[in-house]
Amino acid sequence: MFDYKLLSALVTVVEQGGFERAAQVLGLSQSAVSQRIKLLEARVGQPVLLREVPPQATEIGRRLLNHVQQVRLLERDLQGQVPELDENRQPERLRIALNADSLSTWWGEAVAQFCADHQILLDHVVEDQAVGLKRMRAGDVAACVCAAERPLAGARSTFLGSMRYLALASPAFLARHFGDGVKADGLARAPAIVFGPDDYLQHRYLAALGIGEGFNFHLCPSSEGFVKLLLSDLGWGMVPELQVREELDSGRLVELQAGLRIDVPLYWHHWRNGGELLGQLTRHLARTAGKWLVPGPA
Repeated sequence: MFDYKLLSALVTVVEQGGFERAAQVLGLSQSAVSQRIKLLEARVGQPVLLREVPPQATEIGRRLLNHVQQVRLLERDLQGQVPELDENRQPERLRIALNADSLSTWWGEAVAQFCADHQILLDHVVEDQAVGLKRMRAGDVAACVCAAERPLAGARSTFLGSMRYLALASPAFLARHFGDGVKADGLARAPAIVFGPDDYLQHRYLAALGIGEGFNFHLCPSSEGFVKLLLSDLGWGMVPELQVREELDSGRLVELQAGLRIDVPLYWHHWRNGGELLGQLTRHLARTAGKWLVPGPA
């Protein structure tokens, strides 16, 4: 059987970003919190924390965190069914993985009122939409938004809609590199901007034009910085239409080739035994995400 005092110490250290603040929240000495973590590690036979600043959970630590989160969600359901247990209910904390482009565009508007109504605090874990499911597989999060349709064993997936990406650049960049018009062979030589090693949107765009793997690019792991680099005439790149409507309307950014877009399907994944709260959030997202996302996959 789990000793939930030990698990609570682990959760609090991770959520508070350190042993000192965890001790204040738990009403214990810092030494007592450290002893609980050591005892938990002795019980499971391996480290549950990397002693960094802030402390990070190991793989087994993430699995324990996910277990505690699921237990909390089920306890919340029970509190709703037994009013006597519902005194002094604290906000529930959910760890959710999602891509940076969703976080910088539609996600906040979609969940803000729901979080206020249901007393939810969110821990956002940013991962590219192509690989976000690995966070659930590792037991790190209770749910994720990603491009994979097939759910993990013990989980469910719901199609939310597709995020539309446009290939954009500034007029000055186009004039410098494509004075005679945008041509496929020129795109391989003109520098692109890529979000990170898991971002293959630019590759897909070039492949649609018959261009192979090789092309020049800058790396920029920031959604906001990505757009700023485009506006600075540094390169061309694939950007969510949601993020740049003002820049498109003003002409500060323009499409490389009108009509050639990439729609990336987004799916909401969550654990089946995550309790009614996750079910309610799933139904809420299924109803509302269509306000921002296009209705079908690519």
